[in-house]
Amino acid sequence: MNEQGQYARYQEDSKVLAAIGACLDAQLAPIEVRLPKTLARAAAAAWDRDELDEIGEETHEQYALRDRAGELALIGLVISERGRWEGDEVVVDLDVAAVGAAVRAAR
Repeated sequence: MNEQGQYARYQEDSKVLAAIGACLDAQLAPIEVRLPKTLARAAAAAWDRDELDEIGEETHEQYALRDRAGELALIGLVISERGRWEGDEVVVDLDVAAVGAAVRAAR
């Protein structure tokens, strides 16, 4: 099997995955979650941090690590904008993609 055929199949697979995503997106609402105050503050701090260093060539592991940091910062943005502080926790509605990113990082 040549590489062109392989990537043509991957392109078709990507289209099917996107179609499934479109169907599921209409069925999914944000998920209300509770986070300990320390984790919520750390996520908000990740959003507030300025990353001034240029990004050069990365290994796959470095890219994945930076991607996870970006997911954390986006959760921090949501916490900063819409989080409700209740005692030692913050309650916030997170998009299912953000919840999924956090769960994948934990695994």
